[in-house]
Amino acid sequence: MSQSKKTANDRAWETLFERHNILEEVEKNGFFEIESAQINQERESRLMAKFDHSVNLPEIFRDNHLSILPISRSKYVIGKFDTHLKVGYDREIEVIPVEFPAEIESIDYTNLYSESSALHCAFNIGIIDDLVGEKTAYTVSGRMSTESFEFNINHLANKPYSIKVKNSQCEIDAGFESDNYFVLIEAKNYAIEDFLIRQLYYPYRLWSKKITKKVIPVLMTYSNDVFSFFIYEFSNDRDYNSLRLREQKNYTIAPEQIQRSDVAHVFNNIEVIAEPDVPFPQADKFERVVDLLSLLLEKDLTQDDITENYEFNVRQTQYYTAAGRYIGLIDKYQNPVTRKVTFGLTNEGRSILGMRHLLKYLALIKKILEHEVFHQVFELTFEGGEIPSKDAICQVMSKYHLQIQDTTIERRYCTVRSWVSWILSQIKD
Repeated sequence: MSQSKKTANDRAWETLFERHNILEEVEKNGFFEIESAQINQERESRLMAKFDHSVNLPEIFRDNHLSILPISRSKYVIGKFDTHLKVGYDREIEVIPVEFPAEIESIDYTNLYSESSALHCAFNIGIIDDLVGEKTAYTVSGRMSTESFEFNINHLANKPYSIKVKNSQCEIDAGFESDNYFVLIEAKNYAIEDFLIRQLYYPYRLWSKKITKKVIPVLMTYSNDVFSFFIYEFSNDRDYNSLRLREQKNYTIAPEQIQRSDVAHVFNNIEVIAEPDVPFPQADKFERVVDLLSLLLEKDLTQDDITENYEFNVRQTQYYTAAGRYIGLIDKYQNPVTRKVTFGLTNEGRSILGMRHLLKYLALIKKILEHEVFHQVFELTFEGGEIPSKDAICQVMSKYHLQIQDTTIERRYCTVRSWVSWILSQIKD
């Protein structure tokens, strides 16, 4: 990877690896312990040692199959550890509609674009109670000490490795207690492909020792207006990698259903616009475009912010921010203070994300279909009853001056097909 495409974490860790001969130490001993103070010499350890998703790991970690875990408030261990778990969304599972209580005025359920707001909403409208099957109380959240414990973790080059943790720091997004259970929830306000097991394991070990009730570790994602809960269990408390999925449950705040006639009305009233001065999109999952828009509603983000904190690598950050710019909902500018390239929502983007479910998704559909290629392919889809073939889509793309080569058209066709498929998935009749 060229230096220009590396994140600040990539560059800082390369310096630290060279300074402390980390690769050599890992090969010799199986691990390397590093102090927070040593990390801080290059960049704040808080930013350098928390990788929620495997894609966030610095390049030198990924290339050498390494990961990092905290073992105290001031020390980390680096080794070939199996630290992340893949997440698979079962699209066949029913999405349970939940009515929003009319008496609640202080929660705007059209604006659940932070993890805390999504969690508060899920609790206050009864989703957490339904999840557990018992009445719950919202009891804990925030940072706390793990106290001391030991565990084994899969070591990719050897037998399981034993790690001792002494008063490290862990963070709980929310803890809910019922008569029989204590539910620990790690929340993400976007769909994910994997997550750092530590975010559930360290709090689980802490609270399993503190209370007598069964502790249930749960991952929650809130993406595209759907709450997805992954209910896990550790089959062996001392085994970091013993996390197993018991059940997935999905909920949504009872939305107005988008009908075929709603989309037909949008389509028939589209005014096709000229191609923008932005590359034709290469972003195959429109759900991730929606997630990125949601993240930017809270605050503007640099490329490094997006790449280091959310589930995007450098290339994906470039593709998905460009896709948002292509549909006119993301701005790219140079921050006058930091001089860094920064992304934020356009006024139209903010307006759309503040709409109720039906209007928001019809507006997003309109932003796709006002581009000629998508408009034409969608028209063929409506007429033929199915998405056209690859050759047919590529022929449509070739008719317009997209300023991309034929070989590139074949790659970008996937985006066209995927976005049209996303539109169809919004239609409920």
